[in-house]
Amino acid sequence: MTRPDFALWVKRARAQTELWLERSLPDRTATPTQLHEAMRYAVLGGGKRIRAMLVMAAAHLGDADERAVAQAAAAVELIHAYSLVHDDLPSMDNDVLRRGKPTCHIAYGEANALLAGDALQASAFEILMQDNTLPAAQRITACRTLAQTVGSCGMVGGQFIDLNQVGQTLTQAELETMHRLKTGALIAASVTLGYNCCHNTSPDVQAALNRYAPALGLAFQVVDDVLDHEADSSTLGKTAGKDAQNHKPTFVSLLGADAAKTYAQDLQHTALNAIAMLDERADLLRGLAELIVVREY
Repeated sequence: MTRPDFALWVKRARAQTELWLERSLPDRTATPTQLHEAMRYAVLGGGKRIRAMLVMAAAHLGDADERAVAQAAAAVELIHAYSLVHDDLPSMDNDVLRRGKPTCHIAYGEANALLAGDALQASAFEILMQDNTLPAAQRITACRTLAQTVGSCGMVGGQFIDLNQVGQTLTQAELETMHRLKTGALIAASVTLGYNCCHNTSPDVQAALNRYAPALGLAFQVVDDVLDHEADSSTLGKTAGKDAQNHKPTFVSLLGADAAKTYAQDLQHTALNAIAMLDERADLLRGLAELIVVREY
């Protein structure tokens, strides 16, 4: 896939994701209206949609059920939005800017934001269990994968470690463990869920994806740390330099900015090498591996 073709695919994939999310969320006029407004505020009209695109790209590797792809893409974005709403709360990172606008608790109040995040998480699993042509076993696998991703051995566990390591110095291995859970777990799950939307999946392809996704997830976080160090808030759409202000351990504070950039590129190469044996249907995954490392926000 050429660069112009990939750029066009990214644009269309983001628009398609927005449509799927719009259809998945409760109508803002439904009771309780303010809760549904807060949910829609947290989800729609922003975000890179990397996780949804990873679902779509992995589904491109096989004969995918299109409805299942839409469900999985919407589900991972709802989970991501829920995690951001909760991470931004005063009891967590206490941030006031997200995706270029006030965070959900600033716009709707702390209690309402907390409940909106809870509802978004529940909605993700409801969407995954809606009808499609996949066998019941694959739909159950999808729910189990997402549940494990969110829980104490996934995102929640990573956030717990993050909150309890403020002001401390971590080894690189410890920092990687934290971010493989907090950030990398959902990125890896997006790839797994996408391929799970396919009929007649291949163990060899799944094994390649199991090597690709963790490397890509860690690369995503390394780049995030670099951008937090170098970019400004208007570019990022969130408060720049917040990790340094809060004395959080990052790959930049541990390795330095230049070494962190090199490490992100090394992880990108690891991800690409993992899927080198796959045919041109994996070109979308290859393009996303490049996009994640060269992005500016």
